[in-house]
Amino acid sequence: MEIVSAESIPIVVGREEDGRGWADIESMPGVMAYGATRDSAIAAVRALAFRIAADCIDHGEEVPAPSYEEGIRK
Repeated sequence: MEIVSAESIPIVVGREEDGRGWADIESMPGVMAYGATRDSAIAAVRALAFRIAADCIDHGEEVPAPSYEEGIRK
């Protein structure tokens, strides 16, 4: 069995022209979030990924498995 923490899921981050941050988990289609800062965008996208996983479990569906790579890309 392998235990992986949420911190090890690769998250792509960036900044919009208006200064908002965005974060995307590319290996989980549709899992993207915005925030006032980079950190708030990362927190929002992690929360979204967990909500999607919980919804899948509640409905007896397979949880999308993100690929695990080292670090966060900018």
